[in-house]
Amino acid sequence: MNRTDLKSHIEALEKAYEFFLSYAALGAEGEEASKVGGQLREFLGQADAALSALADDLHGLLEVEGLEPAGAYRDVIDVTSADAAKARAAVRLVLAQETISSQLIDNLNASTHLRALLTDLFLLDDVV
Repeated sequence: MNRTDLKSHIEALEKAYEFFLSYAALGAEGEEASKVGGQLREFLGQADAALSALADDLHGLLEVEGLEPAGAYRDVIDVTSADAAKARAAVRLVLAQETISSQLIDNLNASTHLRALLTDLFLLDDVV
């Protein structure tokens, strides 16, 4: 694990979230109804992969960087890892759907798990 891996996973999540916001605004009934619909599953897949790696990235950062006080960082990393797992469950549920409407993506965007994760990452980014 290195900071570059962590940053690339966070960047993938941020880009996916921005895409999701624009897709939600389209009002599409399904990805086939939108010109950017083909990209939707690609962004969902990238988000899934980034969410899958995030916990290891964060725990690796704690070990490699020797952040102190370790307990305070570990607690926040544990919370962030749990939020990532919950957000990943939501992303995977959306990916499992035969068709993905703008409304479904809007609900994903509104998920407290996804929003909590993004806020956790902003907090960690500011202090690390």
